[in-house]
Amino acid sequence: MDGIYLDNAATSFPKAPGVAAAVAGFLTNSGVNINRGLYSASFETANIVYETRELLCRLFNFPKPENVIFTKNITESLNVILKGLLKPGNHVLVSTMEHNAVMRPLASLAEKGVEVSAVHCNHQGELSPGDLRLQIKSNTKAVVITHASNVSGTIMPLEEVGQLCREHKLFFIVDSAQTAGFLSIDFLALQADAFAFTGHKGLLGPQGIGGFYLSDQLASLVEPLIEGGTGSASDSVFQPSYLPDRFEAGTLNLPGIYGLNASLKYLIREGIPAIREKELSLVQRFMENVQTLPGIQLLGPDPKHERTGIASLNFLNHDNAQVSYELFKDFGIMTRCGLHCAPAAHRTLGTFPQGTVRFSFGHFNSLQDVDYVIHSLRKRF
Repeated sequence: MDGIYLDNAATSFPKAPGVAAAVAGFLTNSGVNINRGLYSASFETANIVYETRELLCRLFNFPKPENVIFTKNITESLNVILKGLLKPGNHVLVSTMEHNAVMRPLASLAEKGVEVSAVHCNHQGELSPGDLRLQIKSNTKAVVITHASNVSGTIMPLEEVGQLCREHKLFFIVDSAQTAGFLSIDFLALQADAFAFTGHKGLLGPQGIGGFYLSDQLASLVEPLIEGGTGSASDSVFQPSYLPDRFEAGTLNLPGIYGLNASLKYLIREGIPAIREKELSLVQRFMENVQTLPGIQLLGPDPKHERTGIASLNFLNHDNAQVSYELFKDFGIMTRCGLHCAPAAHRTLGTFPQGTVRFSFGHFNSLQDVDYVIHSLRKRF
């Protein structure tokens, strides 16, 4: 890809070394299904699928590989969890920084009698657990929180939220779209009940593969969204009750799982702390230089504070869409402009409806990339 790619919050590029070869290798050399055939290629593929569940357990400190469920993306994961758990009369809490992957399923559920309350975050997108506590009611069932904003890079205090959920016996559901592969995440330390992830962002894997982890208690309560063949308990017309089969009807994206397997091994070799340190150094250098430019509003926490590799800018004297277009046309810089599928976050941050130009740095960007972008902004805007 020619140019400077700074849209890693949408999907990472390039992918981890070995991902493309793993996908192509599966399609070229195997291409079989699992749980259906009594031959070596099917068994070998099943072993890779199980190994990938184990790698996810290692990365996120999930206790049980069989509780790792594969889907095609985090949006599907969140839909399965929310629509399978929440019933009319239940109350659920979210923050005002959530992505539409959370807000749209909840809006649909609200039309069916689920009560949804959004806890307001401050102008930097930060959530106070105390404000969350004030909105807990007798019928509150769950709390659903993004680990970090895809607009401002703000990281939420999940361990405090998890402790609050334990105190009030609430289910705690985590959206890790912007942090998996960037932050060291300990599922048990978060005291979460469900953790949704996607392979194609910080995990540096291919599109079309994601998943979620459920605690045993929550798994017994969530109704499957999709039912069908699993290659198991085929004598029954009912979906198996055990994991992962309960939530994995139909053929899995096996090429995607092979690619994810390769990317997870790369992340484990490199180490999440090293990846985080590099991405933070990039976004901090960018933000510290951007702050010196006139007519630019910089969203989110201070560059020296805890945050992800996202920097969103509001160009006060220019149309943001025009800025994004000209950065690509004149300088080959690829950003994302608009509301980033998170209108509630932009309302919180004061950038609705114009949105922002989002620069999202990734593992394979460099300090030279940052300096080139700063030079381009100074030259043009």
